[in-house]
Amino acid sequence: MVLNGVNVLINNTSSDWLKTLKDILRTRSVELVPANRPCDALEIIESQPIHTAILDTDSRFSNGLSIIKVIRTKAPTLPCILLSSQSEQAMLTDALSLNVFSVVSRPIDPVVLQNQLHRIFVKRYNCEIFA
Repeated sequence: MVLNGVNVLINNTSSDWLKTLKDILRTRSVELVPANRPCDALEIIESQPIHTAILDTDSRFSNGLSIIKVIRTKAPTLPCILLSSQSEQAMLTDALSLNVFSVVSRPIDPVVLQNQLHRIFVKRYNCEIFA
């Protein structure tokens, strides 16, 4: 399947991982849609198609988990990748309870992130845009 206009919700546009993400997306027709607060994410999800979310727990604006909690009220099955510099048990438990697709450790390994995106798009959309 070919997806036209893939939208990826992100929350930390000032982070070092954004360059890694842009490098992965450079040759693909993917648009990054920033939402730094939970209310922004909710508004975006209600107004346009979002195919996945990549959210950072270390954002200076809003923790990625708090955004996922809000996302789940309107898009309970949206695949989410959570980025974190710490793998604390409580955070991992929260991520599991929110049905997060995967938790990726920071600093981001581009191969790992691309692999997770590929898994999401094959599993959810039968699309190999990240192959």
